[in-house]
Amino acid sequence: MWEAKRPELLCPAGDIERLKMAVAYGADAVYLAGTSFGMRSFAGNFTDEELPTAVAYAHSRGVKVHCTVNTMPRNDEAARLPAHLEKLQSAGVDALIVADMGVFTLAGKYAPNCQRHISTQASIANYECARAWHDLGAQRVILAREVSLDEIREIRAKTPPSLEIECFVHGAMCVSYSGRCLLSSYMTGRDSNRGACAQPCRYQYALMEEKRPGEYFPVYEDEKGTYIMNSRDMCMIDHLDDLCDAGVSSLKIEGRAKSAYYAAIVTGAYRHCLDDVLAGKPIDPVWRDEVEHVSHRRYSTGFFYGQPGQYIKNSRYIREWQVEALVLDCDENGNATLSLRNKMVTGEEVEVVGPDCRPFSMTIPEMRGADGEAVREIKTPQTVFQMKLPRPVPPLSLVRHAVELSPDKE
Repeated sequence: MWEAKRPELLCPAGDIERLKMAVAYGADAVYLAGTSFGMRSFAGNFTDEELPTAVAYAHSRGVKVHCTVNTMPRNDEAARLPAHLEKLQSAGVDALIVADMGVFTLAGKYAPNCQRHISTQASIANYECARAWHDLGAQRVILAREVSLDEIREIRAKTPPSLEIECFVHGAMCVSYSGRCLLSSYMTGRDSNRGACAQPCRYQYALMEEKRPGEYFPVYEDEKGTYIMNSRDMCMIDHLDDLCDAGVSSLKIEGRAKSAYYAAIVTGAYRHCLDDVLAGKPIDPVWRDEVEHVSHRRYSTGFFYGQPGQYIKNSRYIREWQVEALVLDCDENGNATLSLRNKMVTGEEVEVVGPDCRPFSMTIPEMRGADGEAVREIKTPQTVFQMKLPRPVPPLSLVRHAVELSPDKE
């Protein structure tokens, strides 16, 4: 695999905790947002005061920062854009992710030191569109999720080599066309194109006959009908070689609104598997299996190899693991200081996984509270305590417990 084909691993950073996880677990770059003009209003996001600190943290560890400015602003918002763009440039952001032509033009004027990347919201699905954005000054296009690998190869072949191509490779998929759904706006008043999607396509629907109020009939797939609006999650971890061969410049993991645990585990899985592919080695199944350890819907390969199809039995998430604690510090003998996330009990079987640390099983030993007293059970989240681990692990390692949180997953 020649160096020109080595893609960037771009990971979500919804807030500072998730940014630190993505960085620690192997991201080459992270994408985030300020408190306005981003497509994830309900992620933690970064205030004007927090953003420079976040960028400095990432840059000090060799990680780039891309900032989303990809909503479709209205007239009453346009006047605020220049100051916002200037703040992003001042904070040291490397690239701006934009979808609106007006925002694109203003970014070139008010944040000239930042690259301009064209958001998937622009629905770029052909080489002429990609080339047009490049001619206008875009350094990168983030392709629509609906394009196939063959179409990506053609876009790559028919656009300038200096134009970078980014694709989503993991995470939730929209039931509509690259996020341009109006369902949320119609049903809840929350506009998906302004970062406030209520995800009504994830609701579990039933039919009700007009003259039988309160009597619900399930909607499911059989010989007469379909389970409506049940998009599966994308997972391309088994096909990273195809993505590299297609000339993709950046592999993007969806999930700014998802947990720090998700940011860590999925980043780590793709980091190790991508490194194996680039080294010409078989993917290590231990790391490939990590994507099964986060909350997700049934996986598919998106549109890369054709229509993904629907999983017809239900729309539930698969949740089989729960984080119990975060390792704050650990010495060479395995003496660790941890912060609690969910209840831990001595004698419980758990797994530990961390940055460049293969998951291993252990039994919870005696724990000690802040006062040094031995405790058998810890319940209060954020409690700091000590525990002996079988081996040393890096900070930001995670203790997790197998637990069935999706009883109706089948």
